[in-house]
Amino acid sequence: MTTELRRLRNYINGEFRDAADGRTIDVVNPATGEVYATSPLSGQADVDAAMEAAAAAFPAWRDSTPAERQKVLLKIADAFEERAEDLIAAEVQNTGKPIALTASEEIPPMVDQIRFFAGAARLLEGRSAGEYMEGMTSIVRREPVGVCAQVAPWNYPMMMAVWKFAPALAAGNTVVLKPSDTTPASTVLMAEIIGQIVPKGVFNVVCGDRETGKTMVEHPTPAMASITGSVRAGMQVAESAAKDVKRVHLELGGKAPVVVFEDTDIEKAVEDISVAGFFNAGQDCTAATRVLVHESIHDEFVTALAKAAAETKTGQPDDEDVLYGPLNNANQLKQVAGFIDRLPAHAKVQAGGHRVGDKGYFYAPTVVSGLTQDDEIVQNEVFGPVITVQSFTDEAQALEFANGVEYALASSVWTKDHARAMRMSKALDFGCVWINTHIPLVAEMPHGGYKKSGYGKDLSAYGFEDYTRIKHVMTSLG
Repeated sequence: MTTELRRLRNYINGEFRDAADGRTIDVVNPATGEVYATSPLSGQADVDAAMEAAAAAFPAWRDSTPAERQKVLLKIADAFEERAEDLIAAEVQNTGKPIALTASEEIPPMVDQIRFFAGAARLLEGRSAGEYMEGMTSIVRREPVGVCAQVAPWNYPMMMAVWKFAPALAAGNTVVLKPSDTTPASTVLMAEIIGQIVPKGVFNVVCGDRETGKTMVEHPTPAMASITGSVRAGMQVAESAAKDVKRVHLELGGKAPVVVFEDTDIEKAVEDISVAGFFNAGQDCTAATRVLVHESIHDEFVTALAKAAAETKTGQPDDEDVLYGPLNNANQLKQVAGFIDRLPAHAKVQAGGHRVGDKGYFYAPTVVSGLTQDDEIVQNEVFGPVITVQSFTDEAQALEFANGVEYALASSVWTKDHARAMRMSKALDFGCVWINTHIPLVAEMPHGGYKKSGYGKDLSAYGFEDYTRIKHVMTSLG
């Protein structure tokens, strides 16, 4: 008996459509390794249609009042709450994530973030008018940029879609959003929900692969390209966008240092760090995956962390005892395993280091110690349930190790010494520094990094402003 595959479709100008040339991609459930749906492999004609629809819808959406846009976003938030079970089901098929954690850790913040940007819609303001030249009054207008081409990743398909469309729509822009080719299901469902609320053409979803995303970014219509993804993908987007001087918003990789000093409560730190490192199978740019521990507590810490890893479970979505599900796809499983297979002789696998089962893409919680600063696994993003541990001698060396990578997204410091925490937070070259915690995010605070982690901010008023442009208007008083 053959199970009929789900048929996912693009959402363009208020209607669902197949790819113009009929091409499709198989979509795999990573918890089973089995194909459960087909998705459009969109090409130039599909991108053209979506951009045309977004451009046509832009003037009216731009000219809507902030109160009107707020009302729309609040309706979207309410609708997401009402359709939470459907969204969770789609996301679990997308990713294999635990059902219970998807319900508790993703739906509530997504809804909250949409409501935050609904409020932000009514705070679009410039500086007060003033006379900076005799006989002239100047005002500053803050306006939407236009059509936004947005590319979301596969690690948090739903939430990253929210981070993209919510500030864009709140500011008065229209959107063409592409989900990852491996995780389109929840984004297509979002289009069904949002499409019943916004005017046609305001929100469009185009499914496809890297070439589809490249076609979107290189298209002449968008004023801005926004991507959450790998450093390589971000560099390609920046290069493509440069050809016609598009605005670019990049949230790329991470290699978060977790600096643990000798006065830390080891039991609490291990408990929190292990969760922050293994949650979502470590497929998080801010994951606590690079631990730096003072030499005086190094051995004790490693032993405790290895024990925590051994007690952490991965498994099927309906198992309420698991912390995380599978890696997202076969290539990601191969990449994570490759880092472990290539470990240098001086490294020691303290826990895990192997695939779990032969069904789906599960990988064991892994702890590796004995590493040096120039080791591949220290310098490069693994994006899996792997925590590395290094030893440091003093604050200066901790900073040297922490800052000594090409990424600069997030970091944390663990100490009871307030002055030291303040010194470290100033000197750490990362867009976020947590103190005695790691990974909490709130809608009001900015998320984004430096260096090869990209530029631009998600969340917060800063993220909202990224989707606006500034205009100076001067008028003669004569």
